[in-house]
Amino acid sequence: MKDTAAPKATRVPDELNITDLLERQVESDPQNSLFKRQLTEGEWTEVSAAEFHEDVVALAKGMISRGIEPGDRVAIMAPTRYEWTLLDFAGWYAGAVIVPIYETSSPAQVAWIIEDAGVKFMVVDSGAHEKVVDRAISQEKLTGVEHILRLDNEDLDTLRADGGSVSDAAVETARSRAAKKDLATIIYTSGTTGRPKGCMLTHGNFAELSLQSLQNLNEVANKDASTVLFIPLAHVFARFIAVMSVAAGSTVGHTSDVKRLVDDLGTFRPTFLLAVPRVFEKIYNAALLKAEGDGKGAIFQKAADTAVEWSKAQQAGNVPLVLNLKHKLFAKLVYSKLLDRMGGQVQHAVSGGSPLGAKMGHFFHGIGVTILEGYGLTETTAPVTVNTPENLRIGSVGHPLPGNEVRIADDGEIFARGVCVFPGYWNRPDLETETFDSDGWFPTGDIGSLDDDGFLTITGRKKEILVTAAGKNVSPNQLEDQIRSDAIVSQVVVVGDNRPFIAALITLDPEILPQWLEKRNIDPETPMEELIRREEITQHIQSVIDRANESVSRAESIREFRLIAEDFSIDSGHLTPSMKIRRPQVLEDYADDIEAIYSDDS
Repeated sequence: MKDTAAPKATRVPDELNITDLLERQVESDPQNSLFKRQLTEGEWTEVSAAEFHEDVVALAKGMISRGIEPGDRVAIMAPTRYEWTLLDFAGWYAGAVIVPIYETSSPAQVAWIIEDAGVKFMVVDSGAHEKVVDRAISQEKLTGVEHILRLDNEDLDTLRADGGSVSDAAVETARSRAAKKDLATIIYTSGTTGRPKGCMLTHGNFAELSLQSLQNLNEVANKDASTVLFIPLAHVFARFIAVMSVAAGSTVGHTSDVKRLVDDLGTFRPTFLLAVPRVFEKIYNAALLKAEGDGKGAIFQKAADTAVEWSKAQQAGNVPLVLNLKHKLFAKLVYSKLLDRMGGQVQHAVSGGSPLGAKMGHFFHGIGVTILEGYGLTETTAPVTVNTPENLRIGSVGHPLPGNEVRIADDGEIFARGVCVFPGYWNRPDLETETFDSDGWFPTGDIGSLDDDGFLTITGRKKEILVTAAGKNVSPNQLEDQIRSDAIVSQVVVVGDNRPFIAALITLDPEILPQWLEKRNIDPETPMEELIRREEITQHIQSVIDRANESVSRAESIREFRLIAEDFSIDSGHLTPSMKIRRPQVLEDYADDIEAIYSDDS
């Protein structure tokens, strides 16, 4: 066993709940801009702490008038938008427990969550979402949902009006009733396997973790800081950042259209970003392909190599003079343009969900954006550990946040304990003994290691370790992350469990691919079924695999691969809403392709 712990950095009273974070903001600086809303394209309107609080209370009164009582479950099914956070806080002010539902959920998934959580009140984004909910309710003959409101009509105005007869005192009673130990939300795991389980997260999980985290992240999240949320607020990662930003007094914007993200970053001009690794890979790859299209590919590659080299030297504490001069030159010629595409003010980014990869971390650090990679799960309210500006080791996921502990078991599994860890699964007391050990440690299912300085590194997922026919243990993540960082690669699934060698299924990125094809004088309209058989494509993918294989032993290296015409997606059932691979589903649906790899080799 090896473990590391970070003591609590501040005292948080037991009676505190999430709504107290907003109350503190209103009391200390009511005119501070907590949010910006994009009411018209490219123009952002500030929402002060006082204005946000006033609307939260109005909507909470409306919920109370509709029969919401402390502990009742209120579900939100919508894309990332300002009203999501508004209703989150309104529900907490009414004493409710919030149940997020991904907007991409099927009727069967929605029905399961409604029934299991006992949802009484629902808010959906649009008529399309309302139809999904109606189908879920009718198909399963559910009777508990009493109200369904839509965000794309006048339903919220009606809700505000309905609360006119509810007193401020009634809201204050409902709001202040919860303490740290009380349930704040039930988040259903997107589930790479099996039926989703409802993770119970308390007010303390969010509120205390936010306040403890800010002791280490105050340079990132403070009253002068701002960010644009674009990953799903149904996911714990974005939800935690939303709550922590209120605690910090930072300004938050929202956008649900990722295709407009670059434009929105340009007009909003955030100081920090929150994203999963795939977003950073796409930013890099888009810049590379644009440079190649402009005939400046060689310059960009030299600039990228210099950024990585400079970052490594800076981390080591010694940047040679010549390297420093090259870095300054590329800062003017290349890096400044990349930073402009992110709004021109971004200094930090928080990355989570899956490993980023050291090369990508060094690249962004080298151009002036320090990516603070962290580690956590839904069950840990997002971050257990995170790198900080003052305590950064690129390639790791950092130290435990204050109040958190990490332990590495003899088999390499990561265990967590502390203010971040949830109390258990909703309606599943039968899982308690396997969810926690006798000392209260939560087994994460991930494999990792702690270095001598206490930095955690993730090496794989325990259930995803492959064992070849020769008995070699292989963690697919290391290979997958490297291959997926290539410009035209979208998704990778490494296979080889009980097989004679390691192989891979690979899909191509339909957004990036056309630019790559044009540069090589290949018709970008060529059907994907033809492209995956073209020699130019297969040779390029082989070169990518060859580079990835250099990081592992011969027994762990990929010997064969198969290109798949259809990209893996949430709609196809091969990705979770948080963009993780549903490995069992891929293995089942592409069993014939996998079998063909090994049959062809025999």
